[in-house]
Amino acid sequence: MHSVYARINNVSATLSTSLMILLAAIACSSFLFTANPTGSVNISSVKVFSAEARRYPNRQQEFAFVDFNITADLSPLFNWNTKQLFVYLEAQYTNTQGVQNEVVIWDRIVVRKEDALLNYAGKNKYPFRELSKKFKNIPPANYTLKYNLMPYVGLLTYGEAARTTAPVAFPLAKERVE
Repeated sequence: MHSVYARINNVSATLSTSLMILLAAIACSSFLFTANPTGSVNISSVKVFSAEARRYPNRQQEFAFVDFNITADLSPLFNWNTKQLFVYLEAQYTNTQGVQNEVVIWDRIVVRKEDALLNYAGKNKYPFRELSKKFKNIPPANYTLKYNLMPYVGLLTYGEAARTTAPVAFPLAKERVE
């Protein structure tokens, strides 16, 4: 005869094994659902201003301010296993030393399918600056709307929803901003 502890152990082992198989099936089934989000990114203007660096007084640093319009339909990405989407606008450019830079200038977290229809016009949320302190002689930048799909169970999925049609050049710096 089995003891009470042996029976509890058998039942809990069976339940935990069944739960793990169910979670593995959910994670694998997420790869069956492919979605194609659509959108567009339009850059209205790019302005470059020279200002003092916050941490280093008397040092000049150039900051870029990007005005943009985003329209995107990310609702196809939402299914029963989608917890949230992390959506971000990224500027990609090569600096004068030949280093490829990817800078996040705006982001948003989308939790509900009803909020997945983006129609946003604004400017960068985060400071956009070049490590070499100047945007002079920097080639034009491409802007891309990307997303990170966070499921309840399974792997994170990265993707691209929109991209600018042509690279956007950085203008020369304007007067000093305090």
